[in-house]
Amino acid sequence: MSEQNLAAFIAQRQSVRRYRPERIEGAVIERLIEAATRAPSAHNRQPWRFAVLEDTASKHSLAAAMGERLRQDRSADGDAADAIEADVARSYARITQAPLVIMVCVDTRDMDRYPDARRGQAEHLMAVQSTAMAAQNLLLAAESEGLAACVMCAPLFCPDAVTRALNLPPEWAPQMLLTIGRPANGGKDRARLPLDEIVLWMAGGSIR
Repeated sequence: MSEQNLAAFIAQRQSVRRYRPERIEGAVIERLIEAATRAPSAHNRQPWRFAVLEDTASKHSLAAAMGERLRQDRSADGDAADAIEADVARSYARITQAPLVIMVCVDTRDMDRYPDARRGQAEHLMAVQSTAMAAQNLLLAAESEGLAACVMCAPLFCPDAVTRALNLPPEWAPQMLLTIGRPANGGKDRARLPLDEIVLWMAGGSIR
């Protein structure tokens, strides 16, 4: 793929939340995860883990568990009951109506260990960063397969609920879930911040 084609390919990827109901073939799913595993990782420890949800029961169990935690948290915040239920219903629909859901987790057992908290926290963050890069590879692979996808980071707010609902190994820490399917619409083209707001150009040890 040429540099120009790669730039266009990245630019065309959009987050899509509505999908057609067609099942995603097993061979396609394997290609997506294989692409994810080609991401760089700290010390090449490859801390990413993936739980693949295709069946209705698994998606329902996950959506119900996450919805209940969302309901509890927003109720504790004092939010209006109708707004809470609308939020819970929206989350439930997004998960259960996607043909494919992939829960992306991080497993830090193979990462380095340090006696101090500072380096331990940095090591943990490297594992999380590695896992996020794997997820980005998966998103781009989905685009190359003619699929659409969307990231939901809600598992970070209820990892224990996710772990119980999916019976995950205790060492797998949920990070995000990806909903994937054949797009029912084109998504929305979200504006990006201009480069002069997000980049410092350095020269000679100072800002240019």
